Amino acid sequence: MEIRDLKSLARFSPERMAKIPVFDSPHLLYDLYALLPGQAQKVHAHLGSDKVYYVLEGEVVVRVGEEEALLAPGMAALAPAGQPHGVRNESASPALLLVVMAPRP
Repeated sequence: MEIRDLKSLARFSPERMAKIPVFDSPHLLYDLYALLPGQAQKVHAHLGSDKVYYVLEGEVVVRVGEEEALLAPGMAALAPAGQPHGVRNESASPALLLVVMAPRP
């Protein structure tokens, strides 16, 4: 069994959003995204994979397609395969997200 302590894995980078691998299998990716205020993930798409953004700490704006929503801790957003998506931290506090992609691209 593999077990990870997500809090101990979290790290922030002043240069850009940190993407921290937690689990990586042939079937899915399970990552932490750590965003300082003003940091963002560019809008992009995955043709054959769904992505879920789940906010652990802080607040972020998630974009899926042409829609945007402010997510707070405990909230999640689904970016279906093929839909442009991205996330940004417009708040004054760091944000930590759990991000799952399946199937693995």
